Amino acid sequence: MSTSALLKKVRKIEIKTRGLSNHIFAGEYHTAFKGKGMAFSEVREYQAGDDVRSIDWNVTARYNSPYIKVFEEEREMTVMLLVDVSGSGNFGTNKQFKREVATEIAAILAFSAIKNNDKVGVIFFSNIIEEFIPPKKGKSHILRIIRQIISFKPKQEKTDISQAIEYFNNVMKKRCICFVLSDFISPEFEKPLKIAAKKHDIVALRLNDERENKLPNVGIIPLKDAEDKSITFVDTSSEEIREIYAKKQREKYFELLKLFPRCGVDMIDISTGKDYVKPLINFFKSRGKRK
Repeated sequence: MSTSALLKKVRKIEIKTRGLSNHIFAGEYHTAFKGKGMAFSEVREYQAGDDVRSIDWNVTARYNSPYIKVFEEEREMTVMLLVDVSGSGNFGTNKQFKREVATEIAAILAFSAIKNNDKVGVIFFSNIIEEFIPPKKGKSHILRIIRQIISFKPKQEKTDISQAIEYFNNVMKKRCICFVLSDFISPEFEKPLKIAAKKHDIVALRLNDERENKLPNVGIIPLKDAEDKSITFVDTSSEEIREIYAKKQREKYFELLKLFPRCGVDMIDISTGKDYVKPLINFFKSRGKRK
């Protein structure tokens, strides 16, 4: 992709996603992801009705009059985007590839975060850590992230979510919000995910395409694995084969539905070619009500 074509695409995504963030998501994001910590603000004289447990006894003794510590909610947070750039992201049969949907959602989350004065960082991963962009603030930083997602060429095609989360656990020492954008077609990753969710606020955004769930009846077709490049010929005219395939895909999906709550992780299901605004808003609203 030429530089001018890339910049044009970045601008197009910026206009679309920044508008959504400003008019729809900013308030919902703010409500859903309030700072959880309490930061020391000041010491002031005790007033009737104050909680006696907040009395600062050292200052009280020094001035021979009761003083209390005042705390306020920590508003600034760090948002990490773990973006799956493996080969399976280059699949889509309904208007967009999964990777294109991931780019738009990542942009919306990033613009919502900077509007909330939060830092944003990214880990690009396949079955290796492809690139780490440390968290920073500012529009130019967000546009850099969007450019990278659009133009990123991974060194590997396969997926290893376990390795990505282990790396995330190692580099992010302070609590943060982490959105994992992937189709979650990966070897087992439950153990590191549980460890991460104990410290961080993890949200899984599962990107899928309807043709991954159900085969069409179009006769004998070659199916190419996007990650290992192997080709398998499948007779889709066979109702039995279509049902076996659909059943296996349902089983994988239900495994994820059980896995994420077991790990203390929220999940949002996003399908290519379908409106992702509604599921995101519904999620933010439900999160806001739980706070």
